[in-house]
Amino acid sequence: MDRQERSSQVVRALNELRSLILSGTFEAGDRLAETAISERLGLSRTPLRQAMDRLVSEGLLERMETGGCRIARFTRDDIIDAIELRGVLEGTAARLAAERGVVPEKAHQIRNVLDELDEAIRPDGFELRAYVRLNQRFHDLLAGLAGSAVIAREVDRANQLPAASPSAFLQGHELIPDFRENLRVAQAQHRSIFEAIEAREGARAEALTREHARIARVNLEYILNERPRLAEQVPGLALMQG
Repeated sequence: MDRQERSSQVVRALNELRSLILSGTFEAGDRLAETAISERLGLSRTPLRQAMDRLVSEGLLERMETGGCRIARFTRDDIIDAIELRGVLEGTAARLAAERGVVPEKAHQIRNVLDELDEAIRPDGFELRAYVRLNQRFHDLLAGLAGSAVIAREVDRANQLPAASPSAFLQGHELIPDFRENLRVAQAQHRSIFEAIEAREGARAEALTREHARIARVNLEYILNERPRLAEQVPGLALMQG
């Protein structure tokens, strides 16, 4: 097996195991049986162990003193903190982008995404799947606007935590009241964030981005307080204890 194929298997193991964990296939605190998971995924234990190492660093798995890994447990406060952390990191990316300036190519890319997002939420042509894809693209571009590999990497890491991703609550959209109006508000915030970056208003760009992330917290509070039995429809909330 060559290096490229080994790398491909690690990526596959990582994505599939992360998906299983966030979907609630395992319960928080469960010990992962490497042999059973290796057979389930049709992969050898070597790429699986490398994927598990990555998930430990992301916080979805915990090392056990007796060896092996178990599914991490999260409290309500942990998930709120994860959402806040993502907002802080994205806010930092936005501020640095405003202070440093954005290269024309990246500015062009994000403007195109913003235009496509406008089209996806048109009242006469609402396209949720397109919005989900483009929303993630916007946030990926935002994380990279500052030209900092460190910031982009840490934003990506925060996105892997339960319910912290910008798209987490889009998958449970039917649970959220006034869902389409929420998307229009979110899109207006997207445009305001980028306008602040282009205007080189770093403090404003940071504040707007942190406020934007709190949409996820509002949605989290609504589901946990009003529709707790449906929390499992949001990736990662099945791992929340108490």
